[in-house]
Amino acid sequence: MFTGIVTDVGAVLQIVQDGDLRVRIGTGYDVGRIDIGASIACEGVCLTVVALGTAPRNWFEVQVSGETVSKTNLADWRVGSPVNLERALKVGDELGGHIVSGHVDGLAEVISVVPDGASVRVTFRAPHALAGFIAPKGSVALNGTSLTVNGVDGTDFGVNFIPHTQTVTTWGSVAVGDMCNLEIDTMARYVARLREWGQ
Repeated sequence: MFTGIVTDVGAVLQIVQDGDLRVRIGTGYDVGRIDIGASIACEGVCLTVVALGTAPRNWFEVQVSGETVSKTNLADWRVGSPVNLERALKVGDELGGHIVSGHVDGLAEVISVVPDGASVRVTFRAPHALAGFIAPKGSVALNGTSLTVNGVDGTDFGVNFIPHTQTVTTWGSVAVGDMCNLEIDTMARYVARLREWGQ
């Protein structure tokens, strides 16, 4: 489990097609404190660490299944791509965002990027099947970042990115046409399931 609070922006160092996709990601994390088999959210996708190293910089490797590639924006990764990273939540950690599983539900498309004071207002278009789970002032995870929804209009929803978020995540370079990993709020998912079950 994660909280959607990005703690490092890594970079893709190497991509190898070896059955599954094997990706090496450079990081500022102390890899001596990461175990093989640990989970790290990479752009909001929960991936398992399969190798670690320190040269020429700290790095970890993950394997990405074809299923994951088909459901996320990881197919767009290239060497040099920046990656939002978050270590798995530990008991006693501060829950600064919201509960995030790292299981991406679909892709949301950026359809508008507009300056709003010192912030940037970004409008996303969600897949129709997921739009009903997104509510004003509710939470979503986009590329692994816990965000508050400002408003909803059909399948479109808006989020404001404050300067801090733009600086410490990959959101500083957001552009129209970007496809973003979307995870709907777990609570919304279960409420919808209970309503469905009660019908």
